[in-house]
Amino acid sequence: MSRTKVIAIPVLGKHAINAYLLLGRHPVVVDAGTPGSGPLIRDAVARRGIDPTDVRLIVITHGHIDHFGSAAELHRLTGAPVAGHIADLQPFRTGRVREPYLPTGPMGRLMDRNPKLHATAEPFEPDVLVRGETSLHDFGVDARIMPTPGHTAGSISVLTDGGDLVAGDLVANSFMGLIPGRPANPPFHDDPQRNLASLREMLALNPTRLHVGHGIPLDPARVGTWAAAEQRRLDALAAAGRLRVREQSSDPHAC
Repeated sequence: MSRTKVIAIPVLGKHAINAYLLLGRHPVVVDAGTPGSGPLIRDAVARRGIDPTDVRLIVITHGHIDHFGSAAELHRLTGAPVAGHIADLQPFRTGRVREPYLPTGPMGRLMDRNPKLHATAEPFEPDVLVRGETSLHDFGVDARIMPTPGHTAGSISVLTDGGDLVAGDLVANSFMGLIPGRPANPPFHDDPQRNLASLREMLALNPTRLHVGHGIPLDPARVGTWAAAEQRRLDALAAAGRLRVREQSSDPHAC
């Protein structure tokens, strides 16, 4: 079995927003960037010597516009089906994220003022509806989709058999990647405690690296140390009644 290769495709800045290309027996793309990123991702795939029409699947990690914004466009450009979790059907079908955003700190409060985050993307209907752990073997990579709710109700990650975790927004580099290698929260979480539980569940599987939506790959040991401190911080906020949480549901009728 050959190891699945994980290649970052920056769609904004050096690594402020990333999509990913997974190379195994066939290529798979994870995330579709902001609206209008489809040609950039397609061209990045082509520069690797891969015919974009050979892409077997586009996996969307969650229903935020910087991750699903070009899903419909990239589907047209490659012909590949799109996979997304059933609990994030509402943003996928409407092209709008669930609002209000719930900032995790000053960066999120600042970004919440950016009208681009409140724009409408082209809607899409997932061809592959994820409900639980899902093998990607039939799509050409030795990897599994892992439900990791918390950032949004339908957040998912992709864990390769070689130990690479494409983690979406489970965790990020500090300040949207401006401080590379330093674990931090992304700007928003719907349920910080549930997200942290999902992160710890993934760390318990002993990944070799965490490839994130914002920044460079993170070292699991460093993320684990950060997660322990973050748990103490969240516990203190919860005890003081200051932890904002959006009610999450995996019921498709709630979408």
